[in-house]
Amino acid sequence: MAYGMSAGEPISVSALKYGANGIWTGLPKLIVVLAGGFTTNFLWCLYLLLKNKTLHQYTSKYERTEAPTKNAKSSRVPLLANFLFSALAGCTWYMQFFFYTMGETQMGHYKFSSWTIHMASIIIFSTLWGIFLKEWKNTSGMTKFMVGLALATLIGSTIIIGFANYLGTQPSM
Repeated sequence: MAYGMSAGEPISVSALKYGANGIWTGLPKLIVVLAGGFTTNFLWCLYLLLKNKTLHQYTSKYERTEAPTKNAKSSRVPLLANFLFSALAGCTWYMQFFFYTMGETQMGHYKFSSWTIHMASIIIFSTLWGIFLKEWKNTSGMTKFMVGLALATLIGSTIIIGFANYLGTQPSM
């Protein structure tokens, strides 16, 4: 993704040349970059759905079990809710790149650090959200220690990148 965004720079230059406001010049790159990711993921998912014979689950109203028993109750699948939440997740996922490209255009000479900060922020906030929701509650002490160490490393590295960018704005001595 980072390579695609960097390699798509001529698209941004072209958008600027044809009158796009500077903050929006990163958005046309997303068409190319996300189309490549979509194509790869779509083909792989289609292959797996056909291989595992699970394509029917997209329209099935009832959950199907492998070996039904006498007392087994068929439960309804909330298709509408599943599709709505999937669409919401997809929109949220797209919006991260929408805002990322807007922010990247404002970083000037330091845009090289934008992808690192973006990815670190995603990991930090999703892990903190998981801690808040007690997703790590029943894990071992070692796992909790490693999660804490990973968070400290990511936060520390983000601070270092930010400080280095700050130092880059200072006049040389």
